Amino acid sequence: MAIFYWYPKCSTCKKAKIWLDENKIDYDIIDMIETPPAKELLVEWMTNNEYPIRRFFNTSGIRYREQGLKNTVNDFSEEEAAGRLCVDGMLIKRPIMVLGDKVLLGFKEAEYEEAFL
Repeated sequence: MAIFYWYPKCSTCKKAKIWLDENKIDYDIIDMIETPPAKELLVEWMTNNEYPIRRFFNTSGIRYREQGLKNTVNDFSEEEAAGRLCVDGMLIKRPIMVLGDKVLLGFKEAEYEEAFL
């Protein structure tokens, strides 16, 4: 079963959800602001996927800018990055689609088509 982490007020998340529903994809849905992914889960995703750590952060978000992470995020270990992200879902790139070991960050229709269709 796919797991879809989203923020209901995010327009990109809404587009991804519409795509999933239109394509009749079964998934569990989790509000990533109310229930951010656990630190261990984030570390696992960072370890088992080819995304750079920076990609897990919502780099266009207010909290990212407020915390001045632009100049430090590239130096974070997976543990440090996951420690920041697991306590503040607003820092996390969204949406996140989890398919077993595979993680999709953000929403690109072509990536979803490749993963599901």
